[in-house]
Amino acid sequence: METKITVIGAGAWGTTLALLAKANGHQVCLWSRQSSANLADVLVDVDIVVSAVSMKGVRPVVEQIRSFAVSKQVIFVTATKGLDPSTTCTPSQIWQAAFPLNPVVVLAGPNLSKEIQAGLPAATVVGSSDLAAAKIVQTVFNSNRFRVYTNDDWLGVELGGTLKNVMAIAAGACDGLRLGTNAKAALVTRGLAEIIRIGNHWGAKTDTFYGLSGLGDLLATCNSPLSRNYQVGYELAIGKKLPEILSNLEGTAEGVNTSQVLVALANQQGISIPISAQVDRLLKGEVTPLAAVESLMLRDVKPETYLPQ
Repeated sequence: METKITVIGAGAWGTTLALLAKANGHQVCLWSRQSSANLADVLVDVDIVVSAVSMKGVRPVVEQIRSFAVSKQVIFVTATKGLDPSTTCTPSQIWQAAFPLNPVVVLAGPNLSKEIQAGLPAATVVGSSDLAAAKIVQTVFNSNRFRVYTNDDWLGVELGGTLKNVMAIAAGACDGLRLGTNAKAALVTRGLAEIIRIGNHWGAKTDTFYGLSGLGDLLATCNSPLSRNYQVGYELAIGKKLPEILSNLEGTAEGVNTSQVLVALANQQGISIPISAQVDRLLKGEVTPLAAVESLMLRDVKPETYLPQ
């Protein structure tokens, strides 16, 4: 059955999602601030609204749509990975607060847009407390080259996709320093432990982080130069300055802003996040990549565990 979909955000990921839905026979409108059409017009009789804007664009878009008469049947799908600096909310929390009667679905997974646009196979997760809405979104995007799973732990799905961006910066720096496979494996493994610790503290389920939006997305972004966050870490490690890196980046590296919000929250709540803390210091220019590595290696020895601090 044809569904009318408006994708907000014409960057690489928004464009990819629009192409996937269109290939499945749905009526799709891709809208951005540069579009000639008014946002109100492309929301008329729409069934699904997909938000693929950067974190800083989420709240302005939400406030704009709130001024329109949007049906309570409309499903909002958020594909943004980040934390709001002013409220520390996730994108889905911002959408749900603005539209409490509408279903909100989170879409996240190991999804490098250039690979998907090239027709390479991939999989993702749609998470929501409204499983009926999640199944509708699953049907819209699922195909023989893009497999879509559902999950009722929307928070875990969203945090997995958000927090791995910080780890991808660390992984890029690891490769830029040529620290080797052993160091990279240790970093990614302990990075997952850190993500699980944070997620559990905030109410997400452990199992979710072993899935596509957690471990899957972590592996993809920590190992591919296509990842913008990986690129940031790599170029910092070879001596480039952050402003220069960001100015030449194709798109937004959400991990840069996420790290600041994450570290502030974790410090307030007493959550141990040694890797994220060093990434934040690196981004602020307070420590060199090598000094960050030394700081992590010289931490007190302890048993290997995923949950306690």
